Amino acid sequence: MSALKAGGSPPAFVLPTPPSKTIMANVTFSSPRMKKDLTVYAVAGDTKTLLAVAKANNIPLDFECGNGECGSCQLQVTVLSNNTPMAVALTEKEKTVLRFAGKITAEQIADAETKDLPPPWRLACQFVVRNEDILVRF
Repeated sequence: MSALKAGGSPPAFVLPTPPSKTIMANVTFSSPRMKKDLTVYAVAGDTKTLLAVAKANNIPLDFECGNGECGSCQLQVTVLSNNTPMAVALTEKEKTVLRFAGKITAEQIADAETKDLPPPWRLACQFVVRNEDILVRF
């Protein structure tokens, strides 16, 4: 198939389409319920939650409601780089559920909101994977 139309002239200049740069994060799941730790790739910033990543990779995370109200999917998340962690963005549901469960303090919530310091506990159904490698313990 020709790029020329009948009676037409070739385009002056056509730039090639640049390859897509998909940024991937390594997510390592660790639990006594698993035979060994498992590291999977997650597309950074695609708005999929950690729970969705776990489900897609058959990770045996506990969950019930899937919307941040029951707290059954609470887990520890550790950033595995020496870089300053990216914005944490705790949801209101996470703040309430994790604080009520005694997993995070008011000070840790304030540090997350003002200093971008990640709290040690998150809800898998609320946590969106960023462009940073993480260790997830449950």
